[in-house]
Amino acid sequence: MKVQNISDIDAFFKVVDSCQGRVELVTGEGDRLNLKSKLAQYVSMANIFSNGEIPELEIVAHEKEDIDKLIAFMMNGK
Repeated sequence: MKVQNISDIDAFFKVVDSCQGRVELVTGEGDRLNLKSKLAQYVSMANIFSNGEIPELEIVAHEKEDIDKLIAFMMNGK
């Protein structure tokens, strides 16, 4: 799923952390980074978040409940 214009980074990571299954960020090169890993959150996202907002990312969640959580966040909690 594509996610856009996330302005509350802390809230986004709280939703990711609450997911039961794997949640991955797909890079432009096709690599998949585990967003549930704190190291991956800090290292891989530091550059993207440097301006305080994420323009667009591709996120893959493997559990339906996790997909629903992420969609609800995007609809309500940006």
